[in-house]
Amino acid sequence: MFQPKIPTMPQPTGPATPPAVVEPTTITPVATTPQLAPVPPAPSRPAVQLTPGTALALVGSGTAVVLVVGAILVSMLLAVAITAASVAVCAVVLRSLLHRR
Repeated sequence: MFQPKIPTMPQPTGPATPPAVVEPTTITPVATTPQLAPVPPAPSRPAVQLTPGTALALVGSGTAVVLVVGAILVSMLLAVAITAASVAVCAVVLRSLLHRR
């Protein structure tokens, strides 16, 4: 019941065909046509334009992200510090209780 079932690979049933032989072909030169002046490619997307309003919005949103991430990290550090302090107090209390006996 708990033994893994390993799938078996099916064996080929028909005759195996040999690979096809590729014969080299000759390249014939073609008459060249005069080339036109190169056309500069059109830009795929427009350039980003920063107006004072969008720059202010970017600075404000960046500041908000930094403040939120900082608050989360400080709260996590505070939680670790409180836990460590409570464990230290418990260790001191247990040590004093065991020392009296």
